This record gives sequence, structure tokens and C-alpha cells, in this order.
Amino acid sequence: MLQQNVSKSDKRCTAIMLAAGKGLRIGGDVRKQYLEIGGEPLLLHSVRTMAEDPLITDLVVMAPAGDEEMLRKLLAVHGIKDTLEGGKLRAVVTGGMERFHSVYLGLEAVNWHCDYAFIHDCARPFLDHGTIRRLFEAVCEDGACVAGMPSKDTVKLADADGFVSVTPNRSDVWIVQTPQVFTFELIRDAHRKLMTQLDEIRARGITITDDAMVAEYMTGARVRLVEATYQNIKITTPEDIPLAEVLFLEES
Repeated sequence: MLQQNVSKSDKRCTAIMLAAGKGLRIGGDVRKQYLEIGGEPLLLHSVRTMAEDPLITDLVVMAPAGDEEMLRKLLAVHGIKDTLEGGKLRAVVTGGMERFHSVYLGLEAVNWHCDYAFIHDCARPFLDHGTIRRLFEAVCEDGACVAGMPSKDTVKLADADGFVSVTPNRSDVWIVQTPQVFTFELIRDAHRKLMTQLDEIRARGITITDDAMVAEYMTGARVRLVEATYQNIKITTPEDIPLAEVLFLEES
């Protein structure tokens, strides 16, 4: 049974679950988040993990436009209860054009007390409770942290012509994952600033790829890296599906 740290049990943690993407790289007629892994929709695995974790008090699930009611029913069928039924699901919210738009909309939907926001891509189905625990401990100490793992491979940075420009020390390189966790006000305010400065940021050629970047650029926050697991993979291309099935069988 999962045990909660009693001294921090008064903290409220909202999980913003990102399932609003188009999933274009996966191909086929079914959106990636609805593809089945282990006999259940991909998005359900991480949503259930968050719903069952004692540290998570509230859930927001981001949905593609037009899928909101269908997704709410799908979650209900699989036992993800809303707050009226004694569960944690607060809202199913329409996502935006890009990932950071969806995060912004999810954060803006939080009209209840929230100390920490856990932002997670539902395309990562193998989130585990140990990772949630380590991230919680880190965010309580530092205010901003991300899941990740040290790189197993040597990484090269390329110049504009496709030649190696820099080879970072491998011991300094991490592969960043989600959840990414922040004090609620910090990440909400960071995304609000991003929305007001988006044209300027794009004009400078900056591409926002995760929430840590938003916190870093918009607030100057230092973000701690927290070890997750190498199994916390992101399902992106068709080749990832059979790997995910193998990992599911190993964990079953």
C-alpha cells in the first residue's frame, strides 16, 4: 500500500494530464492517446497512476476539441471518478494548438487551492509511484523539478551545416521526461507571461518544448533534475507500440 508523508499531507497537488495532441507521427486513423496498450487506451495508464497516488489530490485531463464528453465517459467507464463521485477528476478541458497552449489552459482551469502542479504527457504510460514521490520531495524543497534520466549515449551538438560543434560531457547530459512539477503560482505565472510574449519569443527563434523551459525563460527559476526510470518512455512513432507492449507485460 502507498504511504503518504504525513507532515506534508496538507499539500494539494493537481495533475495536468496532457492528452489533447493530434499524434500525427504515430500514423493511422486513431489518435495516439486512444491506441490500446495492454488492452486499454494509452492515456488511461498514466491517468490511473495519478488517480491512485495518495500525493495527487486533483486531476485535470486535457482533451482534443470535440472529444471532451467522449473522453469523460471513457474515463468513467475505466473507473476514473470525478469529484462528485468521490474521485479526483476535477475537469476535462479542451486543449490548445500546441503543447504549451494546452498546459496554459489546464492551469487556468484550476479554480481550487493548489500548491503544486504535476504536468504529465499521457503518451508516457509507464509513470510509477516512486517517481511521483521523488518529484514531490524535490518540489517541496526547490519549487521546480523535472523527471529525467542520465543519458546512456554520447550526445553531439550540431552546427548549421550538420557537423559536430560540441560534444558535452556525457555525465552532464540528461534525457528529460515528464512529470514536470512546480509550485502552482510559479508555473501558472510563467505560462501567463509566455502568452503575452509569445510573438517576441518566436521572433527570436526560440522553440518552447517543455514546461521547464517556460519556467526558466519566464521566471529565471532553477529546475532540479530528478531520476525517474528508463521505462518512462514516450510513445511517439509506430515502432514504440511493440516496445510498450513488452514493457506492459513485464510490469504485469
